[in-house]
Amino acid sequence: MAFSLNRIQLIGNLGKDSETRFTANNLSVTNFTIATTHGYKDKDGQWKNETTWHNCVAFGLSDYFKDNLKKGKKFYVEGRITKNEYTDKEGIKRYSTDVYCEKLIPLDSREGDFNQSGSNSGESFSKRPDSPAPDEGFSQEDNDDLPF
Repeated sequence: MAFSLNRIQLIGNLGKDSETRFTANNLSVTNFTIATTHGYKDKDGQWKNETTWHNCVAFGLSDYFKDNLKKGKKFYVEGRITKNEYTDKEGIKRYSTDVYCEKLIPLDSREGDFNQSGSNSGESFSKRPDSPAPDEGFSQEDNDDLPF
């Protein structure tokens, strides 16, 4: 069997509050978007920032995380990329590329929302269940705030 790897690691800010719904088996499915920014110099020597939005899906999140996945919060997300196919209301076949979260760590400790001691804790998840899960204002912070 050939070796393959599907792994993504993101650090970014949430673009809006998360949305949670439940499957028929009462498993929570939480959707949120996270923005990452890449800075580069263009051909004229001017710095440009390119923002990429990522659709994230987390299964079985604790209520604590569901309540704290809020617009503007900085998170570390680790998981795998998956491509979903669905039909919209007009009957048109659409595709989405999603990040299925396997690890989620809050990085905003300055507000004290996540942990009174100031350290960050994370949550790891089991593999995605067999059932499929489909589904601007953003304030960009300087990359100097990154923890590494």
